[in-house]
Amino acid sequence: MELNSILYSLLGGALIGVAVTLMLLFNGRVTGISGILASSLAKPNSESLWRWMFLAGMIVGGFFMYQIRPDLFVNVSGRSLAAVAIAGLLVGYGTVMGSGCTSGHGICGLSRFSVRSLLATITFMFFGFLSVQIVNYFLGGSI
Repeated sequence: MELNSILYSLLGGALIGVAVTLMLLFNGRVTGISGILASSLAKPNSESLWRWMFLAGMIVGGFFMYQIRPDLFVNVSGRSLAAVAIAGLLVGYGTVMGSGCTSGHGICGLSRFSVRSLLATITFMFFGFLSVQIVNYFLGGSI
């Protein structure tokens, strides 16, 4: 593993940590992306604006990062872009159905020593691993 990869990972993790800390301190909210998206698509209310601004910031930030480093956006999964998009939508739908997502539980919940978040994260990871094994077994990793 090259040094740049490690530094980018550390920087990314630090930025995520700062962002979720600021959200909790200034907004009193846990940063769960699926929950923020689902709530922004529901009936508009007094909290809709910050949710839309948060989502817009993620898109704009991604756009600028793509302009600076397009090589970071290369699909190295060996899967088609359609398969990756469908998988992402299924994960998002499942996390909303389950009342929590990997960012809400895995980042925010674990950092607050939440037992519920620990169990949720273990469950997410287990079924993620299991899903990969099933897809690879039955489809030969071809999707």
